[in-house]
Amino acid sequence: MSRDYDVLIVGGGIAGASLGAELAPTRRVLIVEAEDHCGYHSTGRSAAFYLESYGGPAVAPLTRASRPFLEEGGFLRQRGAVHLGKGEWPEVPDGVPSSRLRRDEIEALVPGVRGEWDHGLFEPGCADIDVARLHAEYLAAFRRAGGEVRTGNAVTAAERSGEGWIVALGDGGTVRSPILVNAAGAWADRVAELADVRPLGLSPKRRTMVQLRIGRPGLKDLPLVDDWRGTFYFKGESDRSIWLSPHDEVDCAPCDAAPEEMAIATAIDRFQQVVDWPVEKVERSWAGLRTFAPDRVPIYGFDPRATGFFWCAGQGGFGIQTAPAAARMAAALITGDQPGSMLAGINPEAYSPIRFLQGR
Repeated sequence: MSRDYDVLIVGGGIAGASLGAELAPTRRVLIVEAEDHCGYHSTGRSAAFYLESYGGPAVAPLTRASRPFLEEGGFLRQRGAVHLGKGEWPEVPDGVPSSRLRRDEIEALVPGVRGEWDHGLFEPGCADIDVARLHAEYLAAFRRAGGEVRTGNAVTAAERSGEGWIVALGDGGTVRSPILVNAAGAWADRVAELADVRPLGLSPKRRTMVQLRIGRPGLKDLPLVDDWRGTFYFKGESDRSIWLSPHDEVDCAPCDAAPEEMAIATAIDRFQQVVDWPVEKVERSWAGLRTFAPDRVPIYGFDPRATGFFWCAGQGGFGIQTAPAAARMAAALITGDQPGSMLAGINPEAYSPIRFLQGR
């Protein structure tokens, strides 16, 4: 059967773009994106920080392996993180560099923190990620290597026929490829259904972000501050503004997510219970989608029930900080090539979709 591409990737966010950049030097690859520009729903709305402790022990190896790439490319700006607790010490996964903070040390890092936050942990490796540049450079590298991107083009049907997939697109065109990569984020289970592949039970969740104007200066270099139990986080954005989230994960259908007034109010209320800083106004607010696998571990691998159907989904809120290593791993699984030293000690089987089929 003739084919147009060696690999067809559905989704142009950070997952699809980074994987495409890894594959394009040796394969003919097409990325199709339903929106008019790539990264619209999740990548472009990220809070944009690198935090090795985020995501748990299964995610930490991919995060750790990605750091050299992010540092060498100049995508990181060092910030540090303060994890707060009330009457208990915050915890991070084994192997994550951190140190306990006395009450006076917490106050020095977060002036005005309220007294009940009496236990702290400092994670020095936390950094801002220049998400827009990282995503743009992955897409640019993909195109330089001969990759093609078609935006405004949703998949409308996909059928396995003979040696590959025949995929119909929203513009009325049809493309053929032996490998269909599902990197569609919140829409990944829907793409699977279009291909007559059983969904894996992915859960899109809305995350709210608020930019607040604060009645005090000197906030730009504030550490990331969070409740290690997961009820808020905030970080400095400019001299007198912060980015704040109530750390919400609200189940929702795949959509163009928008912030709700109650979530914004909850975020501000929680913030005011942490520090005594005056809130002058809400400068802007937005929401994005984070999509999790049932076990909250990302999924990379071929579906054993559908030849040539590759899952690249369930990245939750850690898809950007793990993108370099995850893309390298996924590309090696697709091509059969050795992944190289970046992935030393990482077992790709931990991320395989096979784990959801055991016992069925």
